[in-house]
Amino acid sequence: MIKKIEHIGIAVKNINQSNQLFKKLFGKEHYKIENVESEGVSTSFFMLGETKIELLEATTENSAIAKFIDKKGEGIHHIAYEVDNLDAEITRLKTEGFVMINSDPKNGADNKRICFLHPKSTNGVLVELCEEVKN
Repeated sequence: MIKKIEHIGIAVKNINQSNQLFKKLFGKEHYKIENVESEGVSTSFFMLGETKIELLEATTENSAIAKFIDKKGEGIHHIAYEVDNLDAEITRLKTEGFVMINSDPKNGADNKRICFLHPKSTNGVLVELCEEVKN
């Protein structure tokens, strides 16, 4: 079951410049920068109450973020929802008719297992599901 908005992902061209911009906006520093090589991105996180803002900068020209910025420019890329059991949620949503971009979860930033639903099945919104990795 979906519990809450975990974060909002924003595609940016320059993470260092964007960190400064959002620092001014939020009145606080980002708490983490992390590279996710498998996705070709560098991420930066800001905490706002219980919700995070994730800035995403492409580190390769063929990454999803690079393609997104080329097509649409900088801006909101996805909304991520926290779930308790990612595998069960994938099964439930497929049964409900949602189209998955990746049905097999993969490791994402900020100690999460993730998967994405295709925007064509969610009114044009790229939805990420994420589950905290349990050690």
